[in-house]
Amino acid sequence: MKILVCISHVPDTTSKINFTDGDTKFDTNGVQFVINPNDEFGLTRAMWFKEKQGASVDVVNVGGPETEPTLRKALAIGADNAIRVNAEATDGFYVAKQLTKVIQDGGYDLVIAGRESIDYNGGMVPGMVAALTGANFVNTCIGLEIEGDTATAIREIDGGKETSTTKLPLVVGGQKGLVEESDLRIPNMRGIMMARKKPLTVVEPVEAGQETKAVKFEKPAPKGDVKLVSPDNVQELIDLLHNEAKAI
Repeated sequence: MKILVCISHVPDTTSKINFTDGDTKFDTNGVQFVINPNDEFGLTRAMWFKEKQGASVDVVNVGGPETEPTLRKALAIGADNAIRVNAEATDGFYVAKQLTKVIQDGGYDLVIAGRESIDYNGGMVPGMVAALTGANFVNTCIGLEIEGDTATAIREIDGGKETSTTKLPLVVGGQKGLVEESDLRIPNMRGIMMARKKPLTVVEPVEAGQETKAVKFEKPAPKGDVKLVSPDNVQELIDLLHNEAKAI
């Protein structure tokens, strides 16, 4: 079984976020980048298939040379090969078109992507990839087993879970539940050294239109001042909640 894991290069959640050019572009200065958490759950699940069923695991990213450390980390975790599409990830459709070409050229049986990246939160790429490749699709996936060419997937739905079976090829939009946080792997020194020798192939992008454009970004309003009320003055607290906060 050939598996392709789609990797997004995203800011660490602890990074301080700023924008430039009139709040139209993300400021990358001083920002540390990591594997998108939803993708990391998928990569860890792919490693399970590699170890238990002998699957081969490739990772792919659409981005410039600055994303290669993130791909190298995926290789250090245990992926066999990395592919970087040499293009800026301008929007979801553009990224989906690039991934589709890689998938078609590689003949992958299973494609695992995060349900969304934590920077733009578009949540559209896995579904677009499935439509463009003609593969089956399971989104918000929290459990996945493969037996032969049959996949059994569990996905999160409103108020519960849904279990379904489908045939490969399959595209999965994964999230926490594919594995738990405690299952995530930290590259060890041996893995880091081996990653330096593993193939990282750079391919040029295919022609694709940009269907959407970010016009402006806006950060949340700063938190207001906090009023402290003595625990002995319950009446004042009730008064503030009723007349000022309008909470009761």
